[in-house]
Amino acid sequence: MRIIFTIAHFFKPTNEGRHASQRKDPQPRLQALIKSLTALHQLFGKSQSIINIAQRLAFPVNQPQCHEIDIVICTTQDNHLLNQLSLPSHLYKHYSTNVEPLLLGFECQAVLQSCLGQYDYYCFLEDDLIIHDPWFFIKLNWFTQQAGDLNLLQPNRYEVSPYGLVHKAYIDGDLALRVTASFQNVQEQQELKGTILNTPITFCRALNPHAGCYFLNANQMAHWANQSYFLDRDISFVGPLESAATLGIMKTFRVYKTSPEQASFLEIQHSGTGFLGLIGGQVGLADK
Repeated sequence: MRIIFTIAHFFKPTNEGRHASQRKDPQPRLQALIKSLTALHQLFGKSQSIINIAQRLAFPVNQPQCHEIDIVICTTQDNHLLNQLSLPSHLYKHYSTNVEPLLLGFECQAVLQSCLGQYDYYCFLEDDLIIHDPWFFIKLNWFTQQAGDLNLLQPNRYEVSPYGLVHKAYIDGDLALRVTASFQNVQEQQELKGTILNTPITFCRALNPHAGCYFLNANQMAHWANQSYFLDRDISFVGPLESAATLGIMKTFRVYKTSPEQASFLEIQHSGTGFLGLIGGQVGLADK
């Protein structure tokens, strides 16, 4: 299988530094990007081996789950950290633009469109997201085989920390119905149920389809790119960043996430603790 990943990457320090991409210390953002890139190659690339101690030889492993992957990092102007990446340059390609930083997600869409017909999966990630599940695409493929290409499964995004009131928190909980009502009808096919490894699992229409990423198979990407609104740069969902990542797929597909009881079935880590740290302060902790 051939997979293309596009990553929207931006860093420009400011005095206020409200977001991780604007803080004076580049190290947290740099480390997040390094972890994101290395995880993609380690989980899905073909360079995986097992050491046979008796023969003192390293043999290939996990090859049925290994794929040909390409990673394209989209940046704007000189506002990036690629010159500080301590990684071999052949692990990714650099696509430079001059767009507004919050619109980089749309440039990633343009890259994916330019590659139609060349890949089996077309993916987008913000630069602080890290996959840890080597069966990630197996799960996605299983879902579409069961549910069809017009139903899209999004991962649950989470943060972790050994400190604080909660050690792990999923950060994209339900939005008010009115926030997405103009773009999706969550009453349509509200739930899908299945069984995997003898375990029942429930998928729910997402009141918050945002995850800072998406993963489309070839049929899904072609279908989306054929819509009249593709790359119209509509920013009417929350803001430009959220719209670039989520609005197009929300208009095109019935978006699902696994129920809270099984949130970890398909998940992706958000680097840092910006949301997790709100619990106990701006976000209360509900009773069990």
